[in-house]
Amino acid sequence: MTVPTPHAAALAEIPVRTGEVTVLGSTTKYWEYGPRDARHTVLLVHGYRGDHHGLEPVIARLPGIHFISPDLPGFGLSTRMTEAPHSIAGYERWLSGFAAAVGIPDEAILLGHSFGSMITSHAVADGYRTAALILVNPISTDPRIGAGVGITRLTKLYYDLARRLPRRLGRALLGNWLIVQFMSMSIVTTKDPTLRKWIHEEHHRYFSGFSDPQTVADGFDASLSTEVGEAAERVTIPVLMIAGDIDRITPLAGQKTTVAKFPDARLVVLPAVGHLIHYEAAQGAADAITGFLAELDATPGRA
Repeated sequence: MTVPTPHAAALAEIPVRTGEVTVLGSTTKYWEYGPRDARHTVLLVHGYRGDHHGLEPVIARLPGIHFISPDLPGFGLSTRMTEAPHSIAGYERWLSGFAAAVGIPDEAILLGHSFGSMITSHAVADGYRTAALILVNPISTDPRIGAGVGITRLTKLYYDLARRLPRRLGRALLGNWLIVQFMSMSIVTTKDPTLRKWIHEEHHRYFSGFSDPQTVADGFDASLSTEVGEAAERVTIPVLMIAGDIDRITPLAGQKTTVAKFPDARLVVLPAVGHLIHYEAAQGAADAITGFLAELDATPGRA
């Protein structure tokens, strides 16, 4: 029996519009939530093998904000890029192109979750104009060792195999029910059995929404190529980092080291949660974002 979406009622109260633009050869689908005349506009960049659905639990708790949430090229309903590689640099170029195509103003705020934290932090470091940066479960430890060297090597072999197989077989391998379930079980930390079941169902619904195995494997290579701290010193705008205190993908020690590298950053640590803050502690994330936006509004010249 399928578990009802916990935030469905709240999300249903928020106006939603859809659109698409073509950027670097990718037909990019995006969703707009909330009032267009809101005080704040936030552009969202989701995590690896996710899509726009993943951050909806947080959006549902922030009805007064205007969110723009695209599916990254090659994931969800967006097609792969044909004019740029699916690397961090390639996704940076896409992000700038997408913002220009949709007409996102410089005073908008940028939010990246997990893999999205790598794209957004490096984009800002390389000149992307935005008023502030929010990083949820930021990748603040060398991703080649954060989850453990052994498991990272096995995972890389898995994606390399999927890339080499004929497309149909590669897709079947990447979408294998047991493998997706194992992945989901390895990162869920909540003890709530109903919430755990819903999270597993979400991963089965959306984790295998991608254009092709090559793009997924390229994205995984990109996810191992850098971390937020390598960009931090060049990010001079206000930054909010929201981390889980038992995140096995990017441990808390790395978050504390990284926040000190930014010229203007603060770290909010949510208790008893790991790498799925957007699912397991969405209200905590929403509260941290609300406080950060209030801080920006209260600081002359920032908002």
